[in-house]
Amino acid sequence: MKKIGVLFCLVILQAVLAAGSWAADCKDGEKAVMEDFRKSIPQSSIKSADDLFKKWQEIQAGTSKAVIIDIRTESEFDSGHIKGSNNVDSGHAYTMPEKWPDQNTEIWVFCRTQHRATYFVGLLYKYGYKNVFLVDKGIAGWIDKGYPLANKYLGEIKVTKYEKKLKEDFVYRENK
Repeated sequence: MKKIGVLFCLVILQAVLAAGSWAADCKDGEKAVMEDFRKSIPQSSIKSADDLFKKWQEIQAGTSKAVIIDIRTESEFDSGHIKGSNNVDSGHAYTMPEKWPDQNTEIWVFCRTQHRATYFVGLLYKYGYKNVFLVDKGIAGWIDKGYPLANKYLGEIKVTKYEKKLKEDFVYRENK
């Protein structure tokens, strides 16, 4: 009976070690895929929040037909977004050729920081788009510069301090 227990423990230990190795392999795989996407994006196509602000002003003035794509989730977008930007979920890059079929369309893409947008922009280059720009530091960089956001409840807003997860204690909040 002891031999079966020891054997069982060894099998479990081997499974745990193999699972740890598999997780490491997945992380290495993700890093390799991210690096592949980074390499597909020309360095000249990585732009700052200041560059995006200038482009946004041109779009607002009607002197540019560029498209600004915010790939954050719907709730992230609704909480505050760049006025006039389009919201395409980060997992829906496959919809871009249908929405903007011209491969020469000037497209500016951002997310919260830059991680999701790197994948998205990399895919657009692989799809054949030629005029795509990745916004360095994403909406967090935009906010750090003090540029305005908008939402449907408040109109134009200015965030004075960006926090990834604001922690609040409520004394009372009515459930809906």
